Amino acid sequence: MITSPRNETLKLVRKLHDRRWRDKLGLFVAEGEDLVDAALEAGLEPVELLIAGDTVAPELMAGVSALPHPARVIGVFRRDDLPAAQPRPVSLALWRVADPGNVGTLIRTADAFGAGIELSQGCADPVGPKALRASAGALFRVSLGEATGRRIGLVAHGGKALTDVELAEPSVFVLGAEREGVPPEVLEGCDEVATIPAPGAAESLNVAAAGAIALYEWSRRRG
Repeated sequence: MITSPRNETLKLVRKLHDRRWRDKLGLFVAEGEDLVDAALEAGLEPVELLIAGDTVAPELMAGVSALPHPARVIGVFRRDDLPAAQPRPVSLALWRVADPGNVGTLIRTADAFGAGIELSQGCADPVGPKALRASAGALFRVSLGEATGRRIGLVAHGGKALTDVELAEPSVFVLGAEREGVPPEVLEGCDEVATIPAPGAAESLNVAAAGAIALYEWSRRRG
């Protein structure tokens, strides 16, 4: 049992809260029994597995946890063991979506609709602690990588109503960060620019809500 806070495994877990170390080592941390179980069920093998009261003294977990209340179980996994990129009938391409909660939520939504996820540079790290928690384990099942298909840029205003847009198979919905949206140079590479009709007073939809509505509309037409 690990009883020293200077233990190398504990040092590793603390390092992996920093994206630079996750990128350098190709490792990430999953905290909590639900996330670790989801990783194991998806076939990921832990590099390290910390279990309070079993492999590590319980009082040491607080020193390595990113949660307000330390998890009982913490797993270290290899990023290369996540699902490989593969063609999907529909995908979400995220352009500089920097909020980890939105990235994780969109991954969870993609999982619900059998969609893939494409991440541009500038997006939040999907294996960062906040994004991973927001994905609720969906990260271990969703294909991450370059998406192919007819590209539909989603904008808050001025696009063709999504209900009137052809949604072929495969389709890729391109979504931007909430404040900046999808920039003109990216929209120029899209086959269509669409807007989700919203009769209320809100200026725009949250990017995670927009992604969910787009995937639902795509799925509804095939129902």
